[in-house]
Amino acid sequence: MIGSPYALEWGLGIVLLAVFAAGLGARGENRRFVGWIATLGVLGLALVSIFLVPVQSPAPAMFVQDGLALFAKRLFLVATFIGLLAGLSLPAPAFARRALEYHLFILTSLLGMLVLASARDVILLFVAFELMSIPLYVLSGFVKGDAAAGESALKFFLVGSVSSALMAYGLSFVYGATGTSDLGAVARAVGPSNALLLLGLLLAFAGFGFKIAAFPFHMWVPDTYEAASTPFVAWLSVTPKAAGFVAIMRVYVEGVGDRIAWLIPLAGGLAALTIVAGNLMALPQQNAKRLLAYSGIAHIGYMLIGLAAASAAGTAMVLFYLVAYVFGNMGAFLVVEAVSRSEGSENVAAFSGLAQRSPVLALSMLLFLLSLGGIPFVAGFWAKLYVFWAAAERGLYWLVLLGAVLTVVALFYYLVVAKRMYVDPPARPGRVPLAPTLAIALALCAAGIVAVGVYPKSVVTAALRVAAPLF
Repeated sequence: MIGSPYALEWGLGIVLLAVFAAGLGARGENRRFVGWIATLGVLGLALVSIFLVPVQSPAPAMFVQDGLALFAKRLFLVATFIGLLAGLSLPAPAFARRALEYHLFILTSLLGMLVLASARDVILLFVAFELMSIPLYVLSGFVKGDAAAGESALKFFLVGSVSSALMAYGLSFVYGATGTSDLGAVARAVGPSNALLLLGLLLAFAGFGFKIAAFPFHMWVPDTYEAASTPFVAWLSVTPKAAGFVAIMRVYVEGVGDRIAWLIPLAGGLAALTIVAGNLMALPQQNAKRLLAYSGIAHIGYMLIGLAAASAAGTAMVLFYLVAYVFGNMGAFLVVEAVSRSEGSENVAAFSGLAQRSPVLALSMLLFLLSLGGIPFVAGFWAKLYVFWAAAERGLYWLVLLGAVLTVVALFYYLVVAKRMYVDPPARPGRVPLAPTLAIALALCAAGIVAVGVYPKSVVTAALRVAAPLF
């Protein structure tokens, strides 16, 4: 077992240098081999993370390697490996010519996420957030000359800048009210009598809302998802949001104890708005990526239900939900990528007759949709069930009822895609071609959905073990 608190960060730094050196030394227009170095490097780090153990840190400590940090980092590395693997076969010439820049930005953003998961200091947390976010603005408009990509990247940047300003403004109040940047000391100072601190935490929470794409801070999501490359979007749709939830747990949950009660109505109200808005806005969508974008907003609402429970069980089930969401959402986006490469369209109509043309691909998409919809017995079913259970234990029955009703609404637009695949006739014959790396990435997502669905106990136990010390 490895007990170094900085092992993954140092390892990722070495991978970054290796990718940079290989890219600079490459000649010609095709630099795709740089992607292989990045992908295999992240895979190696994911394997190393299995042998890492929590390290006892002195209090106060800016950087910690506890159970929550390790859980989150393993999730980030797995999601990044799947995203990089799927992106190795991107057909656009820009990804061959500028593979160095593409992979450097992704790895830099990943480094920000790793640091963010361990940040227990206001300043370090904000710096890590920016290190994670700035490369994402560039990657969302990576394809030059595409007007839609440029517009969506600008919108993403502007909204992200506003969220960063709100977060910095709120955290400045937090520092002013407590006189320290240590999150442990901040947690001990939380209370109804400290109005300035609560105002700062409220403003910072709005900044976090932008990062996780909760309603009404979601406006950058649909356009960015539609315009950016799909393997990148698959990764963007899960990892930064997971990092955002981990940061929320650090600031608002860890060490606060019974004083967390003020967060329950805030998180509960935001959860209700996000679930309703996300599901209703997904209903009329005809573009598959926009449909999944609004669906993702709704899933953020379901995770906020677990946060609103303000308990160890609720927090643990948010972590479990993130695991199920990574495999289900990334898998769905990667199927969209395979179909769009074949049909030249990302519309839901492009899925017509997919079960007749490529039965395995259609079955994979069905699994992902069933998981996102919460149908027994795949990973997403347990995620929703456990989150509802945690909320019900805290008496939030109205929120559980609302979530259950909107889950039925979500099934409608998921089953529209399933109907296209299994009922509608295909527009043309022939199998949908699938690049080997994309096929492996899809297989990993499908295996994750099935494995967590069949045996959720191991992930649930790990999440509970991580969440318990936060309270």
